[in-house]
Amino acid sequence: MYLRLGHIFFVTKINFRMSGKEAIQRIKQNAQVAKQTIDELKNELNILNNEYNAILTRQLQEENAKLVAAVEDAKNKLIQLEIRNGIKQIPIPNQPLSTFTPEIPDAKPVLKENVQAPTKPKKEKKDTPVNQQKSSNDLPIDVGRLDLRIGKIEDIKRHPDADSLYVLQINVGEEKPRTVCSGLVKYVPMEDLQNKMVVVLCNLKPVKMRGITSEAMVMCAVQTEEGGSIIETIIPPENSNPGDLVHCEGYTRQPDSIMNPKKKIFETVAPDLHTNDTLQVCYKNVPFQVTGKGICHSKTLKNVVVR
Repeated sequence: MYLRLGHIFFVTKINFRMSGKEAIQRIKQNAQVAKQTIDELKNELNILNNEYNAILTRQLQEENAKLVAAVEDAKNKLIQLEIRNGIKQIPIPNQPLSTFTPEIPDAKPVLKENVQAPTKPKKEKKDTPVNQQKSSNDLPIDVGRLDLRIGKIEDIKRHPDADSLYVLQINVGEEKPRTVCSGLVKYVPMEDLQNKMVVVLCNLKPVKMRGITSEAMVMCAVQTEEGGSIIETIIPPENSNPGDLVHCEGYTRQPDSIMNPKKKIFETVAPDLHTNDTLQVCYKNVPFQVTGKGICHSKTLKNVVVR
């Protein structure tokens, strides 16, 4: 009897040891599965976190662009008020391309002769008919006073005396192309401008820029950032031709032959030139259009100023 009891105790002890080993093995397996599950959850959490950060970044960028546009608009309105109150505006050196194309002084001694020359152009303006002067003065100052046309860049080269300037030959539907000095060197590669269709402001007063007279201005969308500016030329509608006229619905197109700088026509209109949420180029939210062909737009810049 004692032998039988001993045998039963020994067998029971062996079974207990075997079941203990199986339990430990199962615990290890469960721990490994739990670890794999935790790792998978961590990976999914990282993916969700990255997606959330990307969405938040896009939202912040959009809000930042709107704030930049609002600041630029407020600044332009302040400049407009200062001009109306007779406060002289002094251009800031080395600032990004902006509403006003700065005149770069000619380094040649001829500049003194130009400055001291008699005011013959003023006398020529006085010779214009009185009725014509009155009709021009009576016109509203809005986008209709700007001679905006579609142009094609037929030739481009670097300015020989100014590293930041291109010298463009632009066909705007006249007998010969207009020479335009443009400060796009840092923003648009030369090869991207060759044979490109653009929107051109044609009735600014010609200005000499380092010895070369610029006869117009290429219109661009401008986004100003802390690290610099992003600038894109305005894209005309498809099938546009050089010389096509740009209109804004509701504003009569009646441009001055040459805008008088003293009347600050362009400076008054410029604060209301911008792109909208759909990339359309607008004046007071009214899109630039070429009759029968479509709307002018920017490539990527939304809710930014147009200069």
